[in-house]
Amino acid sequence: MSTRTNRTRMLVAAALTAATLTLTACGSGEGVHDEGASAGSASTSTPTASAKPSSPSPKASGGTSTGAGQADPASSTSEGSAGGAAGSSGTTGSAGSSGSAGSSGSAGSSGSTGISGSSGSKDSASASIHCSSASTRMAAAVVSRPLNHLLLTITNTGSKNCDLTGYPAVRFDQAQSVPPAFEDSKPQAVVTLAPGESGYASVLLSAADGSGSNGRTAKSLSVSFGGGASVARPSLPAKGVYVDDSIGVSYWQSTMADALAW
Repeated sequence: MSTRTNRTRMLVAAALTAATLTLTACGSGEGVHDEGASAGSASTSTPTASAKPSSPSPKASGGTSTGAGQADPASSTSEGSAGGAAGSSGTTGSAGSSGSAGSSGSAGSSGSTGISGSSGSKDSASASIHCSSASTRMAAAVVSRPLNHLLLTITNTGSKNCDLTGYPAVRFDQAQSVPPAFEDSKPQAVVTLAPGESGYASVLLSAADGSGSNGRTAKSLSVSFGGGASVARPSLPAKGVYVDDSIGVSYWQSTMADALAW
């Protein structure tokens, strides 16, 4: 009876020992580790398991979120530094200050060389002088229109411009006085003759209707001009010209037409 009881107790103790070992094994967590590993391998073998890292599960996203967190600062740092470097290169825009070189435009002041226009003093060197018998040639011709008119033509034969001032003082033969000028024929400006140019004046010899008095035929003519300092003696026609007290002269003109208008 005691022997059977002892065996029973031994079996119970063996059973308790086996149970204790089993519980110990379970308490070590090795079973959980195996299950986690198998679950992890299973999750990587299926497409659905690969999508789990994006799920809000703390265990699944724990590793990946840490990795991403490390990647973001690195990339943001590298990108930020690159952007900062690029931004700092924008400071090179200060080189635009070289535009101040445009101040060289002040060189335009060289336009002041326009004062060389003072070379116009050459004109003063060629300033007009009074026409004189030494530098001119005079001719007298009777014209058909208007009637009873004599045309005086004076030409500048010199090398400088000369001025014809006033009107010619004409004397036929030995006349003691000179005929008056037609005041309305006075030009607005002094007539200036360049070398080779001619000036003109007309002489009304007698009244066209024969109403003049003291008529006579003149054979010679003298003309004072240039302020009376010069005298020319142009030839008259061989038969002479008929003059009376109606005689008068025009001012010197620059054209023949203006002279014969009087």
